Amino acid sequence: MVRIQRGKLLAFCLCVMATVFLLITLQVVVELGKFEGKKFKNSHLKDGHAQMEAEPLHLHPFFNREGLTLNRKKTLAADSFPIMLWWSPLTGETGRLSQCGADACFFTINRTYLHHHRTKAFLFYGTDFSIDSLPLPRKAHHDWALFHEESPKNNYKLFHQPVITLFNYTATFSRHSHLPLTTQYLEGTEVLTSLRHLVPLRSKNHLRKSLAPLVYVQSDCDPPSDRDSYVRELMTYIEVDSYGECLRNKPLPPQLSNPASMDADGFFRILAQYKFILAFENAVCDDYITEKLWRPLKLGVVPVYYGSPSIADWLPSNRSAILVSEFSHPRELASYIRALDRDDRRYQAYIEWKLKGEISNQRLLTALRERKWGVQDVKQDNYIDAFECMVCTKVWDNIRLQEKGLPPKRWQADVTHLSCPEPTVFAFSPLVPRRRSLREMWIPSFQQSKKEARALSFPVSCPDESSQEEGSPGRCPYTLKQKHCILLQSLFVETLRQNMNIKSGRMCMYKIKLETSIGRRVFR
Repeated sequence: MVRIQRGKLLAFCLCVMATVFLLITLQVVVELGKFEGKKFKNSHLKDGHAQMEAEPLHLHPFFNREGLTLNRKKTLAADSFPIMLWWSPLTGETGRLSQCGADACFFTINRTYLHHHRTKAFLFYGTDFSIDSLPLPRKAHHDWALFHEESPKNNYKLFHQPVITLFNYTATFSRHSHLPLTTQYLEGTEVLTSLRHLVPLRSKNHLRKSLAPLVYVQSDCDPPSDRDSYVRELMTYIEVDSYGECLRNKPLPPQLSNPASMDADGFFRILAQYKFILAFENAVCDDYITEKLWRPLKLGVVPVYYGSPSIADWLPSNRSAILVSEFSHPRELASYIRALDRDDRRYQAYIEWKLKGEISNQRLLTALRERKWGVQDVKQDNYIDAFECMVCTKVWDNIRLQEKGLPPKRWQADVTHLSCPEPTVFAFSPLVPRRRSLREMWIPSFQQSKKEARALSFPVSCPDESSQEEGSPGRCPYTLKQKHCILLQSLFVETLRQNMNIKSGRMCMYKIKLETSIGRRVFR
């Protein structure tokens, strides 16, 4: 009898606990619903502009960024806010509502939004920009935005006037870009002035018994800058320790052989023992500056730099690097380095700025202070966040102008937003006829990209015929299918024009015949 009563009491207690738990859960659900209603209250939206009642959402780098990801929330956001369509699937996100100050935009890689009435901008990642996959026809209200922080060799088409001027907004390594990424490899001034990795000069002099004065670490061989040819010639005049795949004469420890270890302390300790580091970029372009420069400056090693012609504008002091461009031949550079290696006072002058913790370059200090993104800093947005918000804000600026009955402001990139000359080879190491290597590829590749850029400009810049009145002077007379056809024709004809000596009159007649014959095949 006692056991039965205890069992009934236990069952009663369990029932009471379950009831209380259900009531608490129900209350939590109700409160969450109220919070969502406060966060995005749609009764005061005007053309998708959110009146935020809660505090503005601070967004962290995109991989931690909060957003509306449920299907019904995606639909609500896409119907209420300007749509920014990543034509290159860089972020991998099918839908996210992001707050950019007082403005909000819906970002997606879903191409089904191509013809959505709220799609305002297309975002392109430079490496993936391809002439055979573009959002055509381009409507008058569609902005194009370019994000390109990588090596110029990844896509030479972008460096020609007909292509770069297709974009309204840019984020590139050029200081002239709408969102300059010139300092993308530099965390801040603290890492430059830090003495954490610095090896005293007396110790370096002692290590010279077993180490060369110069070190070279590259595994991307024969790039457009032709750096391996220069270093190969330099090696005939001065000793160089080379640890990478290119010109290797010294092995790295097994645990550091993986490219992912390039930022490991063990790798830094090896490099910091040297007096000089050959810091050669893979391409020669204004403001294209990578970790090749910043790494030796962080470690307290003097960089022997080759790359950006404008590098003097970005050095921490006017005596912090040796510039290869100031020497007519590797022989002269080798002689200068040997002189510094023997003279402690002259060598010390190149690291004095670091020992004193003084950065005198105001351009560099201002760029680091004013940039709206951080490097390896979870407390700041990264440069992809900043790029997205730049485009979102400019789109909203035009929406507000149109609400006032004013014309929208038109932004357009120019050739200074990506400036790279045609690749060249060093005179002391000419190209070898009939030899096949990457080194022989870069000049023809650049020349071909120029032809593709010319061919691309017409079918893209020709406006969408559906947005213009019949018979208007600027009306584009071609359908979308014909535009793609003309793009292919233009590329083929441009190639012929560059490689055949055809007079202009004959070329015109030949092009008409070519368009007719190719057109029949394409439209069949």
